[in-house]
Amino acid sequence: MDETTFQFFLSQSTRDYAEDKIKAGSWDTETAMRLSQDEMNKSLPEGLNTEGAYIFSIVETESDAQAGYIWFNVIEGRSGREAFIYDFYVFEPFQGKGYGKQTLLALDEEARKLDVTKIGLHVFGQNNRAFELYKKMGFLITDITMSKDL
Repeated sequence: MDETTFQFFLSQSTRDYAEDKIKAGSWDTETAMRLSQDEMNKSLPEGLNTEGAYIFSIVETESDAQAGYIWFNVIEGRSGREAFIYDFYVFEPFQGKGYGKQTLLALDEEARKLDVTKIGLHVFGQNNRAFELYKKMGFLITDITMSKDL
């Protein structure tokens, strides 16, 4: 990903994360953007050049158009090198066309090159489409948090 595309990614990812946290009931609308920006600054202190952060554009091969993006970080975990997907998004016109599946397969290949032995992620409860894709691609549920409004 180049710097111009990164700035677009950062803006969209920050906004989307704030909106997801609001929908999940974790943050209120007044503070969500500030909290989201704080999280991004903490996770990507050096922007595109943050050590251990890998941010890729998903590109449609025929048109060379950007179809989405994926961001994961690699750390030393308890059982070796682990990757964690922080953001993964396929733009609306490209959804349902296999880009998500192909991106996760490419992630597996890239993670193996980086000697990663485990890939983790978080998916918001309201994002059933992503949840189903992750299950289909071999991700297992490791924790479930639930709530009920009264």
